[in-house]
Amino acid sequence: MLRLNLLLLAAALACAMGLVASNHSARKLFIDLEREQERTRQLEVEWGQLQLEQSTWAAHARVERIARERLHMRLPAAGGVVVAEPPRERQP
Repeated sequence: MLRLNLLLLAAALACAMGLVASNHSARKLFIDLEREQERTRQLEVEWGQLQLEQSTWAAHARVERIARERLHMRLPAAGGVVVAEPPRERQP
């Protein structure tokens, strides 16, 4: 009977240690999850800022100003503009 009691005690201690290890692991994973979710929020904010910056850099007025000032480009005369139309599809 003593041997059975010791065996049951050992099994109960093993289960308790397993439970403690499992809880510790779950808490650690939850902390990691929270950290990654915060990082995701930070990256989303950064992405929004980068999109705003890109739209600012690509603004038509800015591109036109740089083309005029740095590249010395100008609009062609009205007679110098040729509009090309795409070829029409053939009807069977």
